[in-house]
Amino acid sequence: MDKSSNNESKATKVGHILAKVLRIKLDDGSNPLDDPVTRGESMYSVFTAEPYVELEPTATEWVHSIFPSRHEIIQYVDSLLPFTHWIGKYNLQWLIGDLVAGITVAAVVVPQGMAYAKLADLPVQFGLYSSFMGVLLYWFFATSKDITIGPVAVMSTLVGNIVIKTSQSLPQYSGHDIASALAIISGAIVLFIGLIRCGWIVDFIPLTAISAFMTGSALNIAVGQVPTLMGITGFSTRAATYEVVINILKHLGRSTLDAALGLTALTLLYLIRFACTYSAKRYHSKARLFFFLATLRTAFVILLYVMISWLVNRNHKQHPKFSILGPVPRGFQNAKVPIVNTEIISAFASDIPVTVIVLLIEHIAIAKSFGRVNNYTINPSQELVAIGVTNLLGPFLGGYPVTGSFSRTAIKSKAGVRTPLAGVITAIIVLLAIYALPAVFFYIPNAALAAVIIHAVGDLITPPNTVYRFWRVSPLEVIIFFAGVIVTVFSSIEDGIYTTISVSAALLLFRLVKARGRFLGHVTVHSVIGDHIVGQDNNDKRISPGSSDQLPFSGANTTARSAFLPITHDDGSNPEIDIRQPYPGIFIYRFTEGFNYPNANHSLDYLVSTIFKETRRTNLNAYARLGDRPWNDAGPRRAKSEPDRSHSPTLQAVILDFSSVNNVDITSVQTLIDTRNQLDRWAAPNVVQWHLACINNRWTKRALKSAGFGYPTPPFDPNTSWKPIFSVADSAGAGSELVVTTSQGEQSRQHYGDSFADENADPAKSPAFETDTTSTNFNANTEFVDLKADRVTRRRQLAVVHGLNMPFFHIDVTSALNTAIANLDEQLEDEGGNSTLGV
Repeated sequence: MDKSSNNESKATKVGHILAKVLRIKLDDGSNPLDDPVTRGESMYSVFTAEPYVELEPTATEWVHSIFPSRHEIIQYVDSLLPFTHWIGKYNLQWLIGDLVAGITVAAVVVPQGMAYAKLADLPVQFGLYSSFMGVLLYWFFATSKDITIGPVAVMSTLVGNIVIKTSQSLPQYSGHDIASALAIISGAIVLFIGLIRCGWIVDFIPLTAISAFMTGSALNIAVGQVPTLMGITGFSTRAATYEVVINILKHLGRSTLDAALGLTALTLLYLIRFACTYSAKRYHSKARLFFFLATLRTAFVILLYVMISWLVNRNHKQHPKFSILGPVPRGFQNAKVPIVNTEIISAFASDIPVTVIVLLIEHIAIAKSFGRVNNYTINPSQELVAIGVTNLLGPFLGGYPVTGSFSRTAIKSKAGVRTPLAGVITAIIVLLAIYALPAVFFYIPNAALAAVIIHAVGDLITPPNTVYRFWRVSPLEVIIFFAGVIVTVFSSIEDGIYTTISVSAALLLFRLVKARGRFLGHVTVHSVIGDHIVGQDNNDKRISPGSSDQLPFSGANTTARSAFLPITHDDGSNPEIDIRQPYPGIFIYRFTEGFNYPNANHSLDYLVSTIFKETRRTNLNAYARLGDRPWNDAGPRRAKSEPDRSHSPTLQAVILDFSSVNNVDITSVQTLIDTRNQLDRWAAPNVVQWHLACINNRWTKRALKSAGFGYPTPPFDPNTSWKPIFSVADSAGAGSELVVTTSQGEQSRQHYGDSFADENADPAKSPAFETDTTSTNFNANTEFVDLKADRVTRRRQLAVVHGLNMPFFHIDVTSALNTAIANLDEQLEDEGGNSTLGV
């Protein structure tokens, strides 16, 4: 203890020496309330044994807060492998659920993996390799039991575009080498983001952008698969969507036999789903059976058309009657160390951001959605670790970039998955398919795979009802949604993603910059049950604003309470309600969207302009001569007099509601200082009181205190009378015990802390209340009060809520208003009742 004190004193001395050498002006105690007597502590001591002085946070404290402790490091390492928390409790019931879900997903992931590999412009076996590594590795790092990682349509389409573009500039590298390098680079970036626990960056991508990206991408992919479905060739299917549609219509007459297979396969897929959905609704007892039948429709259709293809083409392997998949190598023929060099990276460097964005938003959006549906919470940062590791290790077996799949995740969830270990079951089945089914894959019709892709991406299109709900919530964001879809259709998926994210960010910044606060007024509200106003039979006196013996807004009347609403009614409150200024010359201003450098000027300019409009100068003769006036306040034209504003009040106090403000910065605080100086000149020779309510951050208090807020604005005369009003509450422990006993001794009640809430009791006897330290005298520890026939015994230890050294920082707006009014009344008494309020 002594050593730490000595070290602290030495550091303080060194700091003072450095400050003197560098001519830095340290805090010289400009707070006029640093003196315990001046700040009212001596008056407050009648209530509590120990006054509370709030200490400022220090730079050392901040440094300690950002460096993890040993316990936090252990927690971090432990969080990297979440499976260790549940694997020891694995049981037979979980195993059965995982087996069913794993097998069900495997029946979908094999045909989809091969189909999506074709979207990536890669041989189909690479889709199987990617599927295997995704489901095998994910469970080690998963915080979601439902997610299935593997090839997805949108990511595969992006990979295909990148592979085609890069192959043109680097023909010496094969497509799968480029795709593997892309997976490693993007995986490393995502893994880094996850390891530093910055998964929150996904929250910057709004739902509108995700929906537009998914819808536009689904349309792009579906239209791009129509030529394969119809057997049409001769043009690029990776051009802009509208160009592909035009080319399809121009070449529709060149359709081949593939169209018969593709259209019937697509129709069959939708028929099976419709029939199973309808049957599940009609026969509730067999709903689960119909769900599994619907889930297996993809595998059933593929096997059906494989059999048809084998019957048609078994004697025409060299020249099949329609397009088929062809040879698929058995096993992991492309397992090797991926080629990653600066030449390949520089070729697709411009496509890395969109690749990372798609990896992030698809997976996290799906994981969060299914976590909410199934009542658990994911760790976004840990999910990024899972994606990163999967994409880093997958290329060693030939994998390309993978992420969470919406369709397979939905199937897995509905199949009753119990733990992430179900992915291992799926991996085993995919492994069997890689080694045992290549001969069967040979006969898969490409048109059938195209039908599978179109059927799968159809679920990604945002339905009209959802768009209508978006419109009800935020019409402007619906415009952004359609902008993203249109850009995707007429340009590319990449441009659509960038458009929606950029416009959404611009909208956020616009709202932040143009945000301004609201002026609040006072209204008295009553609680109504049915047609009866609660407490209407009570004969409590109403306390009028301005009363100096009682606080006007302390809620002393239990049948009514004060509320503060925007004077302009722009919060939707009833315009027939009369919302009044709480007191002449006092303005309550609430920040609505934080208070930082982007919106500080706009918000405070509105504050100043409104105050200038609603009040008059305290000194009506501020400009004795015309030449004394500033150029920007030149006054009325010649031969015309100043408008009569004698009926307007003078500015007395400003109350700022910081309930929506978490942090401030140098720019916003300096703007607030400039505003205070500007309003002080308007109110001269008086000084405006500045009261700040609902500050929830110690660093914000430190910043505002360093700017001169939190106490009366200097110059401050210690001999001037002022009313320090503090909020107090019951302190913890037995000292806050309250015992109420009837005079007959028949009943007794005991309440602790905030549990005492008798509506008919005097609010000054409630657990937390406003106390005027200059006018109330009672023992802080024990009080005996006779209330009608009852005997109330109070043993109460009170404690101040906020520090005595910052009396103009208040717990709420009511406390701030009470203080402002009480001090104005005290000022009037000192001046002998000569009011300067202009009332």
